Amino acid sequence: MATWRYYAMPSGTEAVSGCNAVARFADFGRGRNGGGGACGGRREIKADRLMLMRKWQLRPMKRSFSVRNVSSEHQQKVKDPLTQQEESPGSSHHFPPDASSIASSIQYHAEFTPLFSPEKFEPPKAFFATAQSIRDALIINWNATYDYYERMNVKQAYYLSMEFLQGRALLNAVGNLGLTGAYADALSKLGHNLEKIAAQEPDAALGNGGLGRLASCFLDSLATLNYPAWGYGLRYKYGLFKQRITKDGQEEVAEDWLEMSNPWEIVRNDVTYPIKFYGKVLTDSDGKKHWIGGEDIKAVAYDVPIPGYETKTTISLRLWSTKAPAGDFDLSVFNSGKHTQAAEALYNAEKICYVLYPGDESLEGKTLRLKQQYTLCSASLQDIIARFERRCGAKIKWEEFPEKVAVQMNDTHPTLCIPELMRILIDVKGLSWKEAWNITQRTVAYTNHTVLPEALEKWSLELMQKLLPRHVEIIEMIDEELIRTIVSEYGTADSNLLEKKLKQMRILENVELPAAFSGLLVKPKASPVAVSTDELGESEEEEEDTEQEIEPADGKSKSVKEGIQGKKKKIPEPVPEPPKLVRMANLCVVGGHAVNGVAAIHSEIVKDEVFNDFFQLWPEKFQNKTNGVTPRRWIRFCNPDLSKIITSWTGSEDWVLNTEKLSELRKFADNEDLQAQWRAAKRNNKLKVASLIKEKTGYIVSPDSMFDIQVKRIHEYKRQLLNILGIVYRYKMMKEMSASERKKKFVPRVCIFGGKAFATYVQAKRIVKFITDVGATVNHDPDIGDLLKVIFVPDYNVSVAELLIPASELSQHISTAGMEASGTSNMKFAMNGCILIGTLDGANVEIREEVGEDNFFLFGARANEIAGLRRERAEGKFVPDPRFEEVKKFVRSGVFGSSSYDELLGALEGNEGFGRADYFLVGKDFPSYIDCQAEVDVAYKDQKRWTRMSIMNTAGSYNFSSDRTIHEYARDIWNIKPVELP
Repeated sequence: MATWRYYAMPSGTEAVSGCNAVARFADFGRGRNGGGGACGGRREIKADRLMLMRKWQLRPMKRSFSVRNVSSEHQQKVKDPLTQQEESPGSSHHFPPDASSIASSIQYHAEFTPLFSPEKFEPPKAFFATAQSIRDALIINWNATYDYYERMNVKQAYYLSMEFLQGRALLNAVGNLGLTGAYADALSKLGHNLEKIAAQEPDAALGNGGLGRLASCFLDSLATLNYPAWGYGLRYKYGLFKQRITKDGQEEVAEDWLEMSNPWEIVRNDVTYPIKFYGKVLTDSDGKKHWIGGEDIKAVAYDVPIPGYETKTTISLRLWSTKAPAGDFDLSVFNSGKHTQAAEALYNAEKICYVLYPGDESLEGKTLRLKQQYTLCSASLQDIIARFERRCGAKIKWEEFPEKVAVQMNDTHPTLCIPELMRILIDVKGLSWKEAWNITQRTVAYTNHTVLPEALEKWSLELMQKLLPRHVEIIEMIDEELIRTIVSEYGTADSNLLEKKLKQMRILENVELPAAFSGLLVKPKASPVAVSTDELGESEEEEEDTEQEIEPADGKSKSVKEGIQGKKKKIPEPVPEPPKLVRMANLCVVGGHAVNGVAAIHSEIVKDEVFNDFFQLWPEKFQNKTNGVTPRRWIRFCNPDLSKIITSWTGSEDWVLNTEKLSELRKFADNEDLQAQWRAAKRNNKLKVASLIKEKTGYIVSPDSMFDIQVKRIHEYKRQLLNILGIVYRYKMMKEMSASERKKKFVPRVCIFGGKAFATYVQAKRIVKFITDVGATVNHDPDIGDLLKVIFVPDYNVSVAELLIPASELSQHISTAGMEASGTSNMKFAMNGCILIGTLDGANVEIREEVGEDNFFLFGARANEIAGLRRERAEGKFVPDPRFEEVKKFVRSGVFGSSSYDELLGALEGNEGFGRADYFLVGKDFPSYIDCQAEVDVAYKDQKRWTRMSIMNTAGSYNFSSDRTIHEYARDIWNIKPVELP
């Protein structure tokens, strides 16, 4: 017999500390010997049989708690609380988990799944115990989901992404399970507050920006809509970085999110796959390839459950961690005192998953990034193939692989999926090239997220040949297939056209044509130029004249002839050969069956500019899938006050799953009662942000000011510089006015920035420094007071966004037109009743159409004008607005401190040159932006008008749910259908 002890609840919680509570939840379904006896203080329960987990099943829409009684003793009839029918103790019955049962479960984990000492039950310990209690609930549905998928052998989608920006999981999990109230009550009984306990959870440091947040929204929608799918990523130990703001600007330190472990993940020690780097390729006598030697590591799976909303479906995010076998630790070398050398293999393996996007200025950094990408692709594909084989049983039909598997590459980072799938199918599974190529093209699809050339990855061919020799062979063969297709399509009659197409479309850049096509583009040699004897004679005379004494550094005289052997003519400097590169985006387009952009305007740019040659060749491949965000996290859970209002005015909570219901708010937009409720909810959210700002920065802001927010990755094309220069102009104007004039002209504003600049992106870090310098001056200016505050919130992440977005009133999405693929934060802000100021870029275009032109502040050049404006600048035709010149002069006057801003502002000046000539058109759009901001002030003064605009933004955001996006992916690209568990 085992003895188990349970702590009683604090005083005043008799219902929890009683025997019934232990039997109902804390026991977790184990059989009990009797049930009598006093239950006060610290007590012992003896059990014949211990079940550490009972079968907890949450049925869709019913929110019931399923228990199977395994004890044959004390037989009694019970009534199912839903059906009111009597059931025997051995049958399954359902009842809602109450606060007492949940509290006992939390206590159980505090004692029996301990990560802290037993003396206290403080918030960190309470968080882990609460998360483990919730995870117990998830595991049952999680296992049931994949057991069902296995038995049904459904087609499954796999979403591969280098980033998943999950945010905190606790509130999202209990919300999706419908247990928020029960867990709040349970923690209250234990002396804690649910929100404060949830705040103990660090954000999972698995992403940085919109790419990762989109992937996480997609996982939520996939689970909610019951689509069979799985996410694959890497388990970064130190994330991107934790951002600190000092007087010198941004500083980076390692993330510590795993320091106290992650209660949501489960390590699968039985799911490991070998990953190889370097080595060489040998060919058998029968032509079969073998990749041997090199460096071998292991990828280990860590699974995180992703629960759907009001459904039993719980899917997986599988994250790979890397390690080397213990045998690679050289004990003899260690004992000889060479400790670092002894553990070198272990360190080389583990560092692959240390940091998201390690700096790639060095060769070592580039190598590490490529290792990361290959690890993600290889481990995931080995896992996918193993699952396919297992589900197939004894008879494997590889031609059916695309009918059971869909692989989505989120941007170019997982591009190596294409050659890796080919390698496994050909070298390991024995398929022919033709069979493997057909399977690969039907399986893989590619989402493009950028039009920026630097983001369309190109890898050094030399590096890839060294690190992944077999994959380069496969890529060369794919490139040859592509050349054959291009020649077949365009013929050889027009050699200029053919040369142009090959240059634009080939996967291998600056690489000679394969031997089979070596004579394809041969051009006639230039005729030799005849040289007259007079010219030769003149040259000889010049040679004689140049013979003279020179004084070298060693002091020994010698003639030019002796040192240089004379100069017959000036020899030009040799032109360096351009680097040989692998164009990953081109490989994605060639190797996949679908290519999609992520907003209507972006998808048109993809077809018309980025991949126009491919679009002409394969127009059927190209699609648009406008991004979306999950309304669960981004309204229902992060903005409960607004959620209650929406539910009240639309008549139900149906909008959480069917966002079209949000459009019903339009008919109430002028209703005074709704407007009053709307403003009250917004102010309540602003109070929370005012507290956050004081906590994070020390600044005190007024909740009666307009909250004007720009939070996103710091990048020149996103134009945080335009925003802060606009604020500087506003400040300058205020300083030139009397106090009464200022108050009359300007609406009080709190201008909030947030976002990380990549560690090696110097100009972005200069922008961060400038914003904080402006804030340090403005926020301490007694003449300005609450009329203007400039705040940079450090270490912006999902949890900070969940506070800022509900409180926002104006949000800035002001990228240079044509450069933002879509954006998703614009959708989140609109959903929460925030009015956008922005350019016609990315999803702004579609948001403006849905919310109405009168409810969007538009400015700036259009995408189709950008190229012409840059040409004008290069030709010296651009004339800057006087206000723009005034602002730059004001900045340089020293008003914001002693720092020099010449390099920052220098990027906005000149007409040509790298890092010059205002490539992102800040100066061009500045006057339009300033005028538009004046319109914002006018609109905000009319609070009835402003509130109506806010309501119309929420009502118009119905079409930007990630549920809609996932339905489109499932229908048009993956060809999968929802599978609801019985």
